[in-house]
Amino acid sequence: MTDAHMVAYWIVAALLSLMYLFAGSMKLLRSKEQLAPMMAWVDTIPMPVVRLIGVVEVLGVLGLILPPLTGIAPALAVVAATGFVVLQVLATALHVSRHELKNLPMNIVLLLLAAVAAWLATAL
Repeated sequence: MTDAHMVAYWIVAALLSLMYLFAGSMKLLRSKEQLAPMMAWVDTIPMPVVRLIGVVEVLGVLGLILPPLTGIAPALAVVAATGFVVLQVLATALHVSRHELKNLPMNIVLLLLAAVAAWLATAL
């Protein structure tokens, strides 16, 4: 991997990590009532599923950062980024089904960033 690819990976991974660590932490630590003003969809999803999504997001962050940083099982970064792609496809479908079109630009940006991270991570 060239230095430019490595720098690009870390920039994309940092952006994704900040977004998903924030969102995942909120899903893990806040009540349904606290989440509802920011995430209207929590009213239709059982809270254990919301918590599970938060766990997946936090674990995904660890998968983006730790394997490339330590050099141990760097292929896990590809798995984590691919998992974020799947997560965003599902999130987009949920928002479309609920007619929450204002959320789509962020979903698309996160989907594209995750796809780029997966591609860049293949060269780690």
